[in-house]
Amino acid sequence: MNEFYDFLSRGLESMEIDFTSAQLDQCHKYYQILLDWNRKMNLTAIVEEKEVALKHFLDSLMVFKFIPMKGQDHLIDIGTGAGFPGLPLKIFSPKMEVVLLDSLAKRCSFLTEVVRELGLKKVQVIHGRAEDYGRQEKYREKFTLVTARAVTSLPVLLEYCLPFSKIGGIFFALKGPDINEEIEKSMVGIDLLGGMIKDIKHYQLPISGDDRSLIVIEKIKETSNKYPRKAGTPEKHPLSR
Repeated sequence: MNEFYDFLSRGLESMEIDFTSAQLDQCHKYYQILLDWNRKMNLTAIVEEKEVALKHFLDSLMVFKFIPMKGQDHLIDIGTGAGFPGLPLKIFSPKMEVVLLDSLAKRCSFLTEVVRELGLKKVQVIHGRAEDYGRQEKYREKFTLVTARAVTSLPVLLEYCLPFSKIGGIFFALKGPDINEEIEKSMVGIDLLGGMIKDIKHYQLPISGDDRSLIVIEKIKETSNKYPRKAGTPEKHPLSR
């Protein structure tokens, strides 16, 4: 067994996540495609087997410890990049419908290949900006789960993500350990966009012990038609106090 399989399986066992050998194989194939494409474009600075298993796959899958996922869930991963956390969550919750949204066409081409090579069903890859798709009727307030990992600061992220969540849905932001200032600055935006902080989880990644945080925001009312504002505006003028 190579390091990737070893670290991934050990981590999953410690997180008490059920898995099959087929799912481990899918993750390893995903990793191989990631390495291949990373030679042509910058997808990740993390390439070592154990580091990818820990800091990409297991980091993404820690969500399972805190958010119960149902087969009928419809998830959108905003600014998905190389597909984390959306694709690992799909691999280990195969009945879930997943949309992967990214603003870079080359990353979307990579994601399309991963989805095809892994034989994943009910996965849509979209090339575009959250500010534009968050206004489209087909996507606005249609998702039970919205995810974002390592995209931008929380005040900006809220305007990208909360318009996609249906009332009663959950947006969860995967963050590092130092989040107090981001949360404080985000309270105005959370209220304006129809959200409410449901929970904040601080935890450590298995094996490495690296500190991480998960901010869980429930959608409690419709987002005003004012939001999201036009592309680029949330980054320049975040909804913060």
